[in-house]
Amino acid sequence: MRWGMLPSLFAELERVKEEMDRFFEEISEGILKEPAAGVFPLVNLTEDENNYYVRAELPGIKPEELDISVTENTLTISGERKIKVEGDVDYHRKEREEGRFSRAISLPGEIDPDKVEARCKNGILTVILPKAEKTKPRKISIKSE
Repeated sequence: MRWGMLPSLFAELERVKEEMDRFFEEISEGILKEPAAGVFPLVNLTEDENNYYVRAELPGIKPEELDISVTENTLTISGERKIKVEGDVDYHRKEREEGRFSRAISLPGEIDPDKVEARCKNGILTVILPKAEKTKPRKISIKSE
């Protein structure tokens, strides 16, 4: 080995060490973190010519326990899911998480926040978001000459 190669060899070893440190840090963070809850609530976002519609599954949550807010192109649904358990129990499986949630849904275009409506029936929240007039398609008439 030539002595001139020694500095580049040490530089390469330092680079490999830094990459290994980063790798093990990411692994340990993933192992030590609490498992992330699933996305809640599940939503569908659809649209027609005049409105966007967001339908969210919120079983067991009363409308008065929800907070809904809108901006020009974002809908936020927040609340708390409480799961009542009778007595002292040991879980064998726990897939239904409880606790506070907040879900922000980006809309494909601007809405008119003053005309938004929300309804809840059978655990399904339906939010009707009228499109802003400037984003609605305009029909252009063609003149014949």
